[in-house]
Parts: sequence; structure tokens; C-alpha cells
Amino acid sequence: MIERLTHIDTWIFDLDNTLYPASANLFAQIDARMTDYVAQMLDIGREEAFRVQKDYFHAHGTTLWGLMENHAIDPHDFLDYVHDVEMDVLEHDAPLAAAIAKLPGRKLVFTNGDGPYARRVLDRLGLGETFEAIHDIHATSYRPKPDPIVYRGLCDAYAIDPETALFAEDMARNLKPAKAIGMATLWVNNGSEQGPDADRDFIDFTTGNLGRWLEQIQEA
Repeated sequence: MIERLTHIDTWIFDLDNTLYPASANLFAQIDARMTDYVAQMLDIGREEAFRVQKDYFHAHGTTLWGLMENHAIDPHDFLDYVHDVEMDVLEHDAPLAAAIAKLPGRKLVFTNGDGPYARRVLDRLGLGETFEAIHDIHATSYRPKPDPIVYRGLCDAYAIDPETALFAEDMARNLKPAKAIGMATLWVNNGSEQGPDADRDFIDFTTGNLGRWLEQIQEA
């Protein structure tokens, strides 16, 4: 293990576009279903629904939280609808599974999605038995990353010392609160959607390929 990471005993990973490449376009299916949901709920056209969806995403962290704050929707109904997607675009990733398995310490998933969907993704990738737990959007009472309170909630729920944890995430803005409480941060910069914040001072490591990065830090 490289010297800068020898103190890490808890490895925390985002799910979508982090544990699988953004090029798989799985989230594109979810994105389209979110637009459809907004269009149907507000009785507006898809173009306007897409605008509303993205406004909520940028302002509230997720489209779901924006809809809950502004329209009091049922989160279970929303999550069931948007996660009703095919997983055939994902492939079993044995090298990634092996690289994560070799990491010393605990491994968890921290996602703005829900547990049932996350388990489907992990099973498809061959990571179904890899993680100790999935800390999902239900566990955060639907408050999403990057709300700082949910990072503290994660640490409290699993007795994590943030000073000895690393968080890997494809959305740079979601790393800022992790860094603020002492976590090491890894930005998986693979071209997925980012927020408007151009500040990157809170990023410790950057990679375009998570599996390769994990292999490299362990070979150093």
C-alpha cells in the first residue's frame, strides 16, 4: 500500500458511475425514467420535465429530495419507478472484485440510490459479497449527498473514524463534505455528470479507472 494510504482501515464507495464505468450508460436509463416521472407527476412536457429534474438535482442534491421538498411525493413510489431498469449493460468485473477484496479493512457502499437497486447492481458486477453494508437513501431519511449531515450519519451508523477512511465517488461535489470531516477522497473522473462547482481543492486522488487505481496503490 502506498504510504499516504497506510492509515486507511475503511473504504467507502459510491455506487453509480463509480463501481461501474459511466460509459455503461446504466444511469442514462434512470435519468430518462426520472424525466418521465416528473413529466407525469407535474403534467408537463418532457423538455420542461428535464429542466425541472436537473434544477432539483443541482439545488437539492437529488431529484428525489427536490420533489419531496416541493411536492411531498412518496419516495418509495419514485425509487421503485426510476430503478425499474435492465442491468444487461453491466458486466461482471472480476479484476475490480479482486482489487477491492485485497484492501485491508472494511468496505461499504454509500449511495443516493436505494438498497434493492444497489444489490442488483452489485450482483451483476460480481460484487454481491464484497461489502459489509450498503448505506442507502432510506438510511439517510432521503437526505442526499452532499448534505454534510448524512456523512456524519454514516460514520455514526458504522462506528467509522473518518480520519482513517477513504471515500471514492464520481461526483466531485460529493467529496467535499467527506474531506471536511477528515476522510481521504478519491474522485473517479470518468465523465459522468458533475455539479457546477469547479473547486477541486478537497480531492486527494483522481482516477479514470477505479480498478486500475486500486491495483496500483496496492502494488506500490
